[in-house]
Amino acid sequence: MGQAGERKAVLWAVICGGAIMGLALGIRHVQGLFLLPMTLDRGWSREAFAFAIAVQNLVWGIAQPFTGMVADRFGAARVLVAGTLLYAAGLVLMSLSLTPLHLALSAGVLIGIALACTAFGTVYGAISRLVDPAHRGWALGLTGAIGGIGQFVLVPAAQGLQQWLGWVLALAVLGGAIAALAPSAAALREKRPAERPAAPAQSMGQAIREAFGHRGFWLLNAGFLACGFQLAFIASHLPAYLQGKGLRPSVAVAGLAIIALTNIAGTYACGRLGDLYRRKYLLSGLYLARSAAMALFVLLPISPLTVYLFSAAMGLLWLGTVPLTNGLISQVFGVRYIATLFGFVFFGHQLGSFLGVWLGGYVFDLTKSYELVWLGAIGLGLLAATLHWPIDDREIARAGRLAVA
Repeated sequence: MGQAGERKAVLWAVICGGAIMGLALGIRHVQGLFLLPMTLDRGWSREAFAFAIAVQNLVWGIAQPFTGMVADRFGAARVLVAGTLLYAAGLVLMSLSLTPLHLALSAGVLIGIALACTAFGTVYGAISRLVDPAHRGWALGLTGAIGGIGQFVLVPAAQGLQQWLGWVLALAVLGGAIAALAPSAAALREKRPAERPAAPAQSMGQAIREAFGHRGFWLLNAGFLACGFQLAFIASHLPAYLQGKGLRPSVAVAGLAIIALTNIAGTYACGRLGDLYRRKYLLSGLYLARSAAMALFVLLPISPLTVYLFSAAMGLLWLGTVPLTNGLISQVFGVRYIATLFGFVFFGHQLGSFLGVWLGGYVFDLTKSYELVWLGAIGLGLLAATLHWPIDDREIARAGRLAVA
């Protein structure tokens, strides 16, 4: 294949990877729109719904290192196909859930595993190996931007499906949509082992032990917890929070749509900036900006205008952490086991997501207010900014290493 053909193949892989990731994350992004209709229909508490989504985030984090290992060993395409089909099954079973336990098993366990197969770790891992280091930030940013388009489209689509078909059939339709993307995973098929450049002598076990012995790896893990807490709390509880403040449901829908729309530009910009500036400093600045945006949102009188401004600011800062974090891991440790190592770092993110979703429901049921959770999210953002600054981002020198700067 000539250079032109390789460029086309990479671009097609970016488009397909972004589409799968966008639909997977888009469905997750709109789960908050199902909180009130589902709990009212089934007679459940908000905490019951929040707990299921919290389990989803935790299972996603636990499963991510293992799906990463499978992707690193057997290729991302197979993992993506399995994930899209499992996601579809989880959504259908979620729509049929009659008890909180059923919801925790379907929306929690099944969709959590499916997200580990179809989201950041698998897609970004494949893209990182398919693209040369000089253009990796561009490719990761563009993949994230395409994924952001999917999230943007899903907000009005999910709301429209609920109004047209009801929430039960809306979930089933979303399941059919993600299953239909399974064939596009073939675009992310990597070279067979025999076709790859000579692999470094390092085994997967050695790579994991090397990462676990690196202080910066643990700082990334701890800092990423704040990201998960903030995003999961906002995505799952913002609609209910705004309705509790007396705003119309349409304001929440518009807010989620604005987050998804501005996330497109924000993710692409962060990916590109990662090629130009040190990623650890960009991450610190991003977390500081998030905390500032949340603090202003909580302190100012709430109105549709402040909701839209807050949503635009958060959208620009929404998923830019992911290409930056993925790029930082590959910069330090290489791309041979990138999906596996990112999976371990991502566990910290999902532990934060579990706490953000569950504590949002628990604290609200206890206090009838989300204010304490907002304060926790702000504090965690400040802590994450502090933790990223001292990370040693120098490439680890080892014999036989592939060039991955």
